[in-house]
Amino acid sequence: MVESYGAESAKEAVPPVRDPLPEPLDPIKARDLARFILEHGLTSIRGHVLDEMKKEKPPLTQVDVTNVIRAGAYQAPEMEKGTWRYRIHTQRIAVVIAFRSERELRAVTAWRFR
Repeated sequence: MVESYGAESAKEAVPPVRDPLPEPLDPIKARDLARFILEHGLTSIRGHVLDEMKKEKPPLTQVDVTNVIRAGAYQAPEMEKGTWRYRIHTQRIAVVIAFRSERELRAVTAWRFR
């Protein structure tokens, strides 16, 4: 399930159940977990990433972001702002994700290569 809404939405987010996640994950394990979450968990695409997606010409879509997560190449994670961030890319688009648990991930930012 993909969750997406802007800051102006009145939708209340239900606090996720936090499972301990042994991070950092190597790129193959991160890819496998992200694919599992896309099919069976919660993928959040909202806030900053939506703003960045709109800036691209043409704008990136949720389908673009989920396709990169599903089929892109994963790089080794980097610690930023207290969370492990995983950069995923195709030839044209990059997405950065962070795992919130074994059942939830969020897209942090996305951009198109020029």
